[in-house]
Amino acid sequence: MDLGDGGAAAGPGPALGRGGLEALQHTVGSVLSGYGWYLLLAAVAVYLLVQKVSRGLAARPGRAAEAAEEPDVVVRRQEALAAARLRMQEELNAQAEKYKEKQRQLEEERRRQKIAMWESMQEGKSYKGNLKLNQQEVESGASASAVPKSKPNKKPLRGGGYNPLSGEGGGTCSWRPGRRGPSAGG
Repeated sequence: MDLGDGGAAAGPGPALGRGGLEALQHTVGSVLSGYGWYLLLAAVAVYLLVQKVSRGLAARPGRAAEAAEEPDVVVRRQEALAAARLRMQEELNAQAEKYKEKQRQLEEERRRQKIAMWESMQEGKSYKGNLKLNQQEVESGASASAVPKSKPNKKPLRGGGYNPLSGEGGGTCSWRPGRRGPSAGG
């Protein structure tokens, strides 16, 4: 009897399992047909992420061991960094000192010009001509890289009889105001 009861109980079980298996197969098939490419891309992304994280974790203990094994390399690197920073700071300080000296020279030149202008005013001479000459000297001294350009005698662009209000001499360039109205466009 034990065999019969066991056989009767086992009979409906596999039949129910086949139906469940078919339902599972149908569900999995419909999900894969609808979202297969998305699932494939997600699986590849997860795989790559796991690989990257595992490499990152494997590399960390190696760095700590390397630094612990050779502290003199770390010390040399820090000394080189400190020397480079010091050298760059010295260059910056030298540039700042040059700039300050140039500013002092310019200020001294301006002060001399003002004194000369004041003295010429006290003597009753014109000081504007001297001021223009002195400014040109300072500008040429300040910008040594700029090449002074000689300007030829300029001719007027239009003849002496040109009057823009008369409407003459314009040729084909005559301006007319736009048309007024509700359909101005826009």
